[in-house]
Amino acid sequence: MAILNVNKLTKSFGGLTAVSDVNIELKKGELVGLIGPNGAGKTTVFNLLTGIYEPTSGEIVLDRDGKQTKLNKMKPFKVSKAGLARTFQNIRLFKDLTVLDNVRIAMNQNINYGVFSGLLQLPKFRHEEKRIREESMELLDIFNLGGKVNEKARNLPYGEQRRLEIVRALATKPVLLLLDEPAAGMNPAESAQLTDTIAKLRSDFDLTILLIEHDMSVVMKICERIYVMDYGKVIAQGTPGEIKTNKRVIEAYLGEDAANA
Repeated sequence: MAILNVNKLTKSFGGLTAVSDVNIELKKGELVGLIGPNGAGKTTVFNLLTGIYEPTSGEIVLDRDGKQTKLNKMKPFKVSKAGLARTFQNIRLFKDLTVLDNVRIAMNQNINYGVFSGLLQLPKFRHEEKRIREESMELLDIFNLGGKVNEKARNLPYGEQRRLEIVRALATKPVLLLLDEPAAGMNPAESAQLTDTIAKLRSDFDLTILLIEHDMSVVMKICERIYVMDYGKVIAQGTPGEIKTNKRVIEAYLGEDAANA
């Protein structure tokens, strides 16, 4: 069953077409890569899927438990409530808030009390706040951040900030998670650990994942299928083995050395 259908997605900025007739289909539970050279349109696709940009034309449909939602003109917070979450290439944490508060804020879109209960701190409010804290702690423990709940986000090492951003995305309880260069800036050991974590969270959280990544060791190890973009268009799709031997992909992006690795 397809959880995401992207049909002829196009985005133009004035006279420049950044994304042209892009078609992507993700089946429930898949882990799929989106690769290509800088400027190919990958992050623009993510921005279109998450409501940051509005498509010039085309259609984006998310299926959550059989309920189909057209995302084309939705604001980002509504896209998140529909079940699609993302991380960013440039980390966007609340740097002056604690690790715990970064996660708790993300969970607020699913709170089950009203303004009246919150102002008077009625039992429903206290119950929900207790649940949010417990669930936040569970997520942080999974990513080995449980011991840093009171640290300000800005004080975390780079790799831990990356992990915290993934935790914050998971806190919105998505069915589809978009990861924009999650291994960027990491050393080989951190990238290897992240690769294992991504594969594990896909199974443990029943997620479908689409990731942009330039580290081909990450992409080739964990992705079941790969879409390749160049100049705003999808030029190939297939399994990692098929992509490594695709002449057009080798010429546009991978190069002979990567293909033979």
